[in-house]
This record gives sequence, structure tokens and C-alpha cells, in this order.
Amino acid sequence: PPVKRVFVEVDGGRRLGVIVWGESDPEIVFIHGGAQNAHTWDTVALALGRSAIAVDLPGHGHSDWREDRSYWPAQNASDIGGVVEKLAPNARIVVGMSLGGLTALELCASHPHTVRELVLVDITPGVNKEKASAITAFIAGPESFDSFDELLERTILYNPTRSESSLRRGVLHNAAPQSDGTWAWRYDRNHLPEGSELPEFRDLWDAVDAVGVRLSLFRGSDSPVVDDADVAELLRRQPNANVVVVEGAGHSIQGDQPVELARLLQELLND
Repeated sequence: PPVKRVFVEVDGGRRLGVIVWGESDPEIVFIHGGAQNAHTWDTVALALGRSAIAVDLPGHGHSDWREDRSYWPAQNASDIGGVVEKLAPNARIVVGMSLGGLTALELCASHPHTVRELVLVDITPGVNKEKASAITAFIAGPESFDSFDELLERTILYNPTRSESSLRRGVLHNAAPQSDGTWAWRYDRNHLPEGSELPEFRDLWDAVDAVGVRLSLFRGSDSPVVDDADVAELLRRQPNANVVVVEGAGHSIQGDQPVELARLLQELLND
């Protein structure tokens, strides 16, 4: 499908970057995780071949940074709700991964008319600092790197299951050369400064209770972020939820098994 980048103005005159796939009314809204950007969904979107939008979270990708430097689910949902209303008001599915999934839960609560079906990619409100320790360790790394290769080397170290070519493409979308010749990530690193801890998201279990649309959880077989207790709690609160384990995937299912993720989404769209 044809693809373009557009910008949508949100509160405070800030702009959010959005990748638009296709020319017809978008069927899917993709929301990426912390320290990622909308390009994380590229392979999934290509495999699906359906009209969709992929939003850069505030402070990520090509989106403007917030003055308060706060990028948690409630703030994100406040911004993204307006984007969905403008660009994808009839979307059939909202797909959120990691922080994007928690943001999508908030979106369900704050802008329920924008979410007709919800897919959580390897995330529940049961995530905590222990389960996410590898992610936060990677994010809280150096502020800048002497070269692109140095940045890529660190990324490979923390993503041993991914191919170098896949990670190289991802890093090129998620980092930029600086005026002094060094390289730095595009996202606002104040999101999780070194030495800080991931907040608890347990309060968002109430948002799970309130979900009134079809809910799916796609869980990476090799990911520590969602455990069996989290799945049990999700099913206790939403007994009809659809839980799928994606084999050969870590936390980033869209990176590790993008074609399988596209197939699962296609099944939901066909249902």
C-alpha cells in the first residue's frame, strides 16, 4: 500500500508524527512501545496490506516532546485520542505494544468511541520493574554514542534473537546523527532517566475491567514481561479474552515474528 507521514496537532501546539498506510479509511491503529517509534510496525503493515495508521508516541520518533517530559499511559492517550478521531475514526482494531498497550487501555477508558477492538502485544498492567528490567537497562544506557556502529552494537547485545539487518533498519529510524558527529536516540530519554524505576501500573487493571469490546493478548513465548499470573488475572477480569502465545518471539513480537503477528491480526479482521 502507499505510505506517507503526516502530522497532527495536539494540545499545546505540539505535533504528533503518524505513518499512514493506504489511501482508504484506516482499519487498524498501531501504537508502539517506549523508546520505539511508528516504524516498528513497518513489516507487520506490509505483510497485512491493509489501510492503517502507526502513531509516534509523544516524545518519540518524529513527534514533539512534552514540556513536562511525562510520557505515561494517561498523557499519551490524551494526545493519541485526538489523532485517532481525526485520522482513523472508524478503525476496527487498536493494537498497542508494551507502553503502547497500556496507552491503548487508557484510550479505551478516555476515548471509548475510538476503540472497537483491542489487541495488547506482550503487556498487561502486571508489568513491574523486575519483569521489564532488561528493557529499562537498555533504555537507561548512554545518552550518546561515538558512532552508529557503537549504537548498533549495544542494540544487538540487548536483542540477541533479531537479525542484524532488522536491527540496523530499526536503529536508522530510531536514532539520528548529532552536529558533533555522535549519534543519539530520537526519543526523549527523560522518559526513564538513569537510576529511576519503572512505575507500577496496577491501577490499570481497573481499565481492563472496563473494556467493553473484544480483547486479545498476544504474548511472546520468550518474553519475561507477561507471566502466567498476569494471564490468569486478565482472564479473571475478562473471561472471554483471546490469549495467544506467539512462539519464537520475545517482548517485541512485531520485531521477532512480524508475519505471524500480521496473520493473527488478519484473522481478527476476517472474523
